[in-house]
Amino acid sequence: MTERISREELVRIYNVEITFFDALQESGLLKTQTENDIMYVSYDELHVFERLSNLYYDLEVNLPGLEIIHYLQAKMEVLKNENSKLRRQKPW
Repeated sequence: MTERISREELVRIYNVEITFFDALQESGLLKTQTENDIMYVSYDELHVFERLSNLYYDLEVNLPGLEIIHYLQAKMEVLKNENSKLRRQKPW
């Protein structure tokens, strides 16, 4: 089992609104797992939560803006990986 943290504990530690957490989860920006009616976030997903909460609270980016930023960052990562793969092939 991967290490994880409950929604309530995460909200308390990061001092964010539970509605913000729920909005991230409902929009698909944050992957969660539910067990015994308790929602958990994997430690592997914490960097996503931290990045999105920083954008939301520090830079006042709204939820649609977070969705766009998240999509573009994921797309850039895919393109970066494809570029690296093409560079390794060196057809010449």
